[in-house]
Formats: sequence, structure tokens, C-alpha cells
Amino acid sequence: MIAPMVLGSVLNPVNSSMIAVALVPIGSALGAPPSQTAWLVSGLYLATAVGQPVIGRLVDMFGPRRLYLIGTAMVGVAGLLGSLAPSLGALVAARVLLGFGTSAAYPAAMHLTRSEAERTGRDSPAGVLTALAVSAQTVSVIGPTLGGLLIGLGGWRTIFLVNVPLSLACLVLGALRLPKAPKLARAPKSVGVAEAKGDRGDGAGDVPAPVARGIDLPGMALFAALLVALMVFLMKPRAEDWYLPVIALLAGAAFARRELRVPEPFIDLRVLGGNGPLLATFLRQFLNYTTAYAFLYGFTQWLEEGRGLHAAAAGLVLLPLSLSGLLVSAITGRREAVLGKLVVGSLVQIAGCVVMLTLQAGSAMWLLAAVGALMGVPQGLNGLANQNALYRQADPARIASAAGLLRTFMYLGAMAASAADAAFFTHGADTGGLHHLSLFMLAGAVLLLAVTVIDRSLGTLTPRKA
Repeated sequence: MIAPMVLGSVLNPVNSSMIAVALVPIGSALGAPPSQTAWLVSGLYLATAVGQPVIGRLVDMFGPRRLYLIGTAMVGVAGLLGSLAPSLGALVAARVLLGFGTSAAYPAAMHLTRSEAERTGRDSPAGVLTALAVSAQTVSVIGPTLGGLLIGLGGWRTIFLVNVPLSLACLVLGALRLPKAPKLARAPKSVGVAEAKGDRGDGAGDVPAPVARGIDLPGMALFAALLVALMVFLMKPRAEDWYLPVIALLAGAAFARRELRVPEPFIDLRVLGGNGPLLATFLRQFLNYTTAYAFLYGFTQWLEEGRGLHAAAAGLVLLPLSLSGLLVSAITGRREAVLGKLVVGSLVQIAGCVVMLTLQAGSAMWLLAAVGALMGVPQGLNGLANQNALYRQADPARIASAAGLLRTFMYLGAMAASAADAAFFTHGADTGGLHHLSLFMLAGAVLLLAVTVIDRSLGTLTPRKA
């Protein structure tokens, strides 16, 4: 099952990162300024931030296979529509559809990982978790290079068209290898969750979950309203848009009120609120990816505008980012040293931000590549550490929902990074704006280190018995 799980899980990061080198060419081709092409980034993250936990809850309730197949089919449709889009509006719509489509695979993979751990009695699937994290991180950092090469070969539309063969591969692998659940979803056992009694003569650890009592559609709708209002405001904070945070606050209050009262909530706030270590993991995920995506998008735009490089050349400059992230992940992946990885990752982020403050329009190419290599190290450490922490901290019966929320906080970080890029590059991606962005990133990296060091629970994470 690892092949469809990994391939499906990389659909979102590859599309998130390839677009970084395509924003300038798309803007030139369609006559759109950076303030409008930013919607190509924000539209996907809005859709994914809402879609990940929603689809994750559906995976927990109905099983991963059908959600995986539906989602990956949507990716192919979105890729085809994007490659044919005649305007920026149509392109943004394709990216939104792409965001929803890519929301299914990662929660499905985490659900399958936990189910297999229960079935086999081996509750330390470090190899699978590493494969998921390393593949996503590697594709994220390779994405700009891949995007630059595709644009050089066939123009910016190729970064959309490439989703068609990827979607077909996911559909074939998913149909052949993912387990079917025709009547009841397969769910791991957990304390407090009703379980059906069944024949365990085959020795498998799977226990059929009860049929879902109902989907909390009002809760999902309120959660979506909360995120959309908040993230649209973060895209371009302005005093005249004061009503957006008000809507977010009201939607959040209504969401909390409902989730605390219904028997089968979309997000069980009682359990989540009592799980301080998991909440801290979500915060670290947000801080880590705010810095990571601010670098990915901001530094890439500066390479093209401030440094004057072609999209393909900018992608090649970022290649050391890919290589260092891959190398670090491969070396440390099977070690569940969550605390050590986060401390080292945040310290290297701090060092990278300091070096960025020294960059100028005439900086040597080797220095630019060195900055990328330095920033690749936390890419290979922090995301994997947070994923491993979540696997130990989350309720096994809601592992897909928790995994979806982990991705949501990643996209909230991406949105904050996008807003920072827009704020500091108001007159284009010049060197002064890059230095201000570097200070913003530095503050986030320092805060990440502080949140990590004060969390004593990280030193006590150990595998638990299936």
C-alpha cells in the first residue's frame, strides 16, 4: 500500500511548490500583477486548509479507499482544466479544485498506517511515517526546480498538465492496492469508541467500526467559514476589511458551541482541548511552515526580480535546498528523536535567516545556493518530527482528522507567509523587501525554538502498544 499512499500524499506539496517559479510567467502571460497572481497560492491553500480536516473526518468514518480515489480523480480534472484555462479567474478556480482533490490522500495514508499498526501489532511504523514525510518534504523542495524545468520545456501550463498522469497513476495504484471497505470502514481501536464484535480468525487486528451516526455538516460549514474569513484577511490585512476577523470570531464561537453539544462532532473539542501536547504540535507546525514558505515563495521571487534570474535558473539555484532536505531526512528519518530534530531544525532556520540579511542584488551564485542548502536542513527535520509527534499524541480513532488538522496548520503557515510576502514586496521583490521578510522569518524561527524547548512532553514520547 505504500506506493499509492506516498504518491497521493505528494500531490499537494508538488503543486504547492511548483507554482513558486510560475507566478511571474503567469502574470506576464495573463497581464496580472503580483497582488492577483497571489490568489493562485491562496486559493489552493484555502481549499486545502478546509478540505484536509473535513475529508480526514470522512476517512475516519467511511474508510480511506473511496475518499482517496475520488480525491485523486479530482486532481486530474483540475490539472486538465488548469492547462486549458483562458484567464486568471479560471486558473484560480482550477487551483481551488486541485486543493480539494489533494486533500484526501494524506489523511487516508495516516489512517491506513494506524490501521496496519493495529492489525500487525507493530506500533512503531517509522519506515512508513518516514516515507510519507520524506516524500512530501523532498517534493516540496524539488518542486521549484521541477517547475522551472517544466516551464522551460513547455511553458507554465505544463505545471498543471503534469497532474493528469499523476492522477491516473494514483487511480490505478489505489484501485489495485488499497483495501476495500464495502460495508463498514476499518478503524483502529481506541478507548471510549464503540467497536463491533467480529471474527478475528484471520489474526488481523482490524475491527470494523460502527456505521457513522451522521455527518456534522453544520460543524464543517462553520469551520469552513472560520478558516475562509481568517485566511482571506491574512492574505491582505487592511483596516477596511475589519469585518473579516469579526466573521471569523463569530463563526469560531458558533463552531465551538456546536461541537461541545453534539454527540458526534466534526472536531471533538473536549478531547482536543485536553490534549495540550497535540495543540503545541499544531502551533509548531504553523510556525515552522510560516518560515519555510516565506522563504520558498519570497526568496524565489527575489531571485527572479531582485536578482534577475530566469525561472529555470531560479529553480536550479534552489536545487541545493532539495538535496540537503533529502539528505537530512534520509539520515535521520528512522529515528523518533522528536525533540532533538525540532531543536536542531529551529536553530538552523535561525542561522539561515541571519545569512539572508546579508544578501544583495549582486551576491554570488554560490552564496545563494548555500542559503538554499542551509534552509533545506530544517525542511528535512521539522515536518517529520511534528508528524511523528502527532502519531503518538492523537486519538487513534481520529488519526485521519488529526492528520488533516496538522496539514491545515501547515497551510495556515503558508497563508501567513503569503501575506508577509505581499506586505514586504509591495513594490516588487527587491532586496530591501527581502531583508524585512528575513527579519519576519527570524522572529518565527526564534518562537519555534522557544515553543519546542518549553514543551516537556516531547522528551517523553514513546511508542505505545497496538
